[in-house]
Amino acid sequence: MRFSGVRIWLLMLSMLPLAVSAQNLLDPVKIDSVVVTTSVRLQDIGVQKTHIDTRLLKENVTLSMADVLTNNSVIYIKSFGRSSLSTASFRGTAPSHTQVTWNGMKLNSPMLGMVDFSLIPSYFIDNVDLYHGASSTNVSSGGLGGAVALVTSAAPVDGWGMKYVQGVGSFSTYDQFLTLSYGAERWQSTTRVLYSSSQNDFEYRNYNKFKVPVLDGDGSVIGYEYPLERNRDGDFKDLHLMQEFRYNSERLGEFGVRAWLTDSRRGVPTLNVSYRDENATRSRQNELTLRTVASWNKLFGRLGLNASAGYNYTDMTYVYSVDAGGEGNMVEAIHSQSYVNTFFAKMAAEYGWSNRLMFSMDVDFNQYLVDSHDKSLTGGVTGYRKGRPELSTKASIRWKPYDQLGLAVTLKEDLYGDKYSPLVPALFAEYAPWGTDIITFKGSATRNYRYPTLNDMYYLPGGNPELRPERGYTYDLGLRAIHKAGFGSLKGELTWFDSYIDDWILWRPTFKGFYTPLNINKVRSYGLEVKGSAEIYLARDWDLSLDALFTETHSINKGEPVSAADNSVGRQLPYVPVYSAAVSANLQYRSWRLTYKWNYYSERFTTSTNDYSVSGTISPYYMNDLSLSRQFNTSFAAISLRFDVRNLFDEEYESVLSHPMPGRNYGLTIEITPRLGSRR
Repeated sequence: MRFSGVRIWLLMLSMLPLAVSAQNLLDPVKIDSVVVTTSVRLQDIGVQKTHIDTRLLKENVTLSMADVLTNNSVIYIKSFGRSSLSTASFRGTAPSHTQVTWNGMKLNSPMLGMVDFSLIPSYFIDNVDLYHGASSTNVSSGGLGGAVALVTSAAPVDGWGMKYVQGVGSFSTYDQFLTLSYGAERWQSTTRVLYSSSQNDFEYRNYNKFKVPVLDGDGSVIGYEYPLERNRDGDFKDLHLMQEFRYNSERLGEFGVRAWLTDSRRGVPTLNVSYRDENATRSRQNELTLRTVASWNKLFGRLGLNASAGYNYTDMTYVYSVDAGGEGNMVEAIHSQSYVNTFFAKMAAEYGWSNRLMFSMDVDFNQYLVDSHDKSLTGGVTGYRKGRPELSTKASIRWKPYDQLGLAVTLKEDLYGDKYSPLVPALFAEYAPWGTDIITFKGSATRNYRYPTLNDMYYLPGGNPELRPERGYTYDLGLRAIHKAGFGSLKGELTWFDSYIDDWILWRPTFKGFYTPLNINKVRSYGLEVKGSAEIYLARDWDLSLDALFTETHSINKGEPVSAADNSVGRQLPYVPVYSAAVSANLQYRSWRLTYKWNYYSERFTTSTNDYSVSGTISPYYMNDLSLSRQFNTSFAAISLRFDVRNLFDEEYESVLSHPMPGRNYGLTIEITPRLGSRR
């Protein structure tokens, strides 16, 4: 087998003494704040990146990362409802085209290629960065749309710390969160526990069924209306447990260990087009996941080294049961069981030649082992047991010849199984005409690859081992402006993007009665991303903050028709809204905070032919949320109360066809942080 990293390794060796890094400090002596700022700018030269404010992650214990990204990013989240499958479409691409990492470990399923963001509680995440388009190559390979980098870290507390959050909401929803932490001079420990449960049995008007008669008090028919029904089998019980340790030694460096356990037990909501008796069928999905990451980093003068390793285990079970005899005797019609083991290792380095020149390299290795089997009511068993190694090597140079101009070049090469990608270059540039952050122009271009998933290649029946990798070319041009004045500050960003993806993998029906994946589509995704924010000091003790997002995304099938009846060419891809927008406003007066959130999605097509039919489109909708919170400080604890009204105007809408979403609902949260004192 030819080793794909030879060319990259030769390039890396020519850059000695490179190796690995998590910190971007450049000077061997004590570094002042100016140098730290310069190094960060070197790392992010030309990068289109969105940072999610930590406050947004911790504002409500009921939120998952799906909710946070919906309201605070340009990513479109396709959601089946709370604690149901929620996947990301970044710049009009498929969910598998968004790469997700947690403390450097890839979270994308090797079977499906995507991540369920509803299983990531926002209270467990301390830092989120979104890398748009070409910038995703700085995080991981395969991010044809972009990448999401999640980080958790032990809190730097002195002595004991504690926080308890209790949430109560509509539909018998309860959320409990507890964190315990302890910090000494050189080490910290943090324990987090979250348990969420809900009947999730909201009522909705079912417009997909025939109207039913409305009777008066005498039993006479006085009209007809669509039936009122309840969400069936949408209940869930999710437990998350995370333990973190961090130790800092001046001589040996910093060590960290993180472990995250998820035990999720969920019903799969019934479609609102189902006429079956509510007790005739039942669908359940259980998932047990354990993620562990150990890391080390150390600074040797101008050279920073970092190494990490981890293990990810997932046990996923899906069971579809039917009432075989009509007397409540439930029998498993489908039992799907999947075991996924992932071994992860990463080494990286950064070397600061000067305050204007930085070299970096990293090597990222993942070994996947999958055992997936389906058992049917007839006793037949299908599935596969496969493994695949993936190795990615990368080298970068970042250079600021003078204050106004920054340039960066990245070279990558990937190995997957016994195949390898060509050398992949990525180019980045930024220019600030006045040498400040007032106005900055950014641009980037790259080629990228995403390999077929194990399900794409080996799923039975239908897997296709001959699939080619999806190949993408991405270009970005952006403008960022910042203005600060006595009344506050204004920020704005405008980005144009254009992507071409060849050999798009699409599952198509066959004459044998099952689906199979084929490299048939060419897709062009292009559009605009607009972001703006304002901080305004209205008066003494009064502050107003505004954030706004707007995207226009055209994701068009540019492939060849597969038959004379194929009308999908030139059409928008399914479930990609052309327009989306979000606005959030926070008005704060002393310890009071009023928050308003609004978002909008244009119509989405459910078919590749963009049919304007009842089942071919999902109507556009506006969503409004309102919350009011108050903080209290006492001698023994800091207490916060929050009241939420979600779907303020009781909008009737769907995110996915035939999956109703809840109307107006409420939540009450209390957060208690005891004052335990320091070690001293």
